[in-house]
Amino acid sequence: MFGRGGTAYVYLCYGIHYLFNVVTHGKDTPHAVLVRGIEPLKGIPEMLRRTGKRSGDPTMGRGPGNVSKALGITTAQTGLSLLGSELYIADDGYITPDLEESVRIGVDYAGEDALLPYRFSIPGHPQVSRPPRTSGS
Repeated sequence: MFGRGGTAYVYLCYGIHYLFNVVTHGKDTPHAVLVRGIEPLKGIPEMLRRTGKRSGDPTMGRGPGNVSKALGITTAQTGLSLLGSELYIADDGYITPDLEESVRIGVDYAGEDALLPYRFSIPGHPQVSRPPRTSGS
């Protein structure tokens, strides 16, 4: 996460899930975005093999652990430039609809920082993981 912007930062969470982050700042400044969901369009047979599923459904790309599993991402990709050929983010011209901003999930240990509106999603999209907390929950 302290690497150069535009690189991958992947870590193992709870000893079982690889979580893929995109480093978004300059070297030595820990800013990154966790990739929480994907909508598979290509490579679905390979993703099914990796996830052990028989057919595709929204859970294949829902949640950061499932994203890495479906895409075959492990800590071996940490530090890779996302402008390379092994792991990259491409612009296909898709225009994202209005995004919903909400509080983060799964980071209760972060105290009041867990309530920062740093979670962005497409409202109602099937690849979005559990709904954000509402005030008081």
